[in-house]
Amino acid sequence: MHPSITGNGMTIVDAAQDYNILEIINIGLAYAIIIAGFLSVVFIFVGGISFILSGGQEEKIKSAVSTIRYAIIGLIITILATVIVGTVGKALGLDIIRYLNFGDIIRTITEITGQGGGEPRLL
Repeated sequence: MHPSITGNGMTIVDAAQDYNILEIINIGLAYAIIIAGFLSVVFIFVGGISFILSGGQEEKIKSAVSTIRYAIIGLIITILATVIVGTVGKALGLDIIRYLNFGDIIRTITEITGQGGGEPRLL
């Protein structure tokens, strides 16, 4: 089996092999929220770099500011989606919040990048 990347020791592949639809939905939603938040932060950085490199040209400044604005709006929507999904999930019996664990996110990123091999360490 695959190494654990979720809070309950089940990967999305394990859930699919067991035909556990609730686990597949929970893990899929957790990954979608994590990816959306990550992309929002990346676009905030991209907009900031574009702003710095604009050279005072108004058109480039407007483009950079709109990139930052939409990235912040996306981040706010991601946070609200997490709260809404958690609230609705509890009402329906889906516990999505347990999959949004910082340690599991770091472990997943480490496994994806291939630099893993153990527990993440702080420098």
